[in-house]
Amino acid sequence: MRLRTFGLVAVSAAALAGGAQAHAVFTNADAEAGAHWAGAVRIGHACQPGQATTAVRIEIPAGIDLARAQPKAGWTLTIEREPLAQPINDHGKVLTERVKAVIWTGRLPEDQFDEFAIAAKLPDQAGSLVFPVVQTCEGSESRWTEVPSADGSRPKYPAPVLNLSASVKHRSH
Repeated sequence: MRLRTFGLVAVSAAALAGGAQAHAVFTNADAEAGAHWAGAVRIGHACQPGQATTAVRIEIPAGIDLARAQPKAGWTLTIEREPLAQPINDHGKVLTERVKAVIWTGRLPEDQFDEFAIAAKLPDQAGSLVFPVVQTCEGSESRWTEVPSADGSRPKYPAPVLNLSASVKHRSH
């Protein structure tokens, strides 16, 4: 997925409309562009009644070159990587790959919720980052991958969106 920038009104309307009903959402959907950030996607219910969640896959959008996942007790953590267009330096270590997706495999009963945490160095530009999530359950899956439309209408299966505000050091006075 690419960095997607929407009009402030469309993103705000989608966040307000989707916040109460969305089922894979960020615990805090706002961050500062260029910052080091840690957040979590909350899974609020099973895909279908009677099914436990057995896997959660979060795609890391293009534009985030450094990302890490937080392990969870009782869950297996898998990291998918892809080559970077240009190597980057991370505290003296040259990196040639980026985290493309993070997958936790385990069991979350239908009557419980949980949070799946990631940390990342965010891009410098303000806008919105879309993190598609696939929630796998016993016998089905929910694909929280749809992005808000420009008119602000709420999709049926909205992807979690992280809204990046301009960093203090990049704001005009």
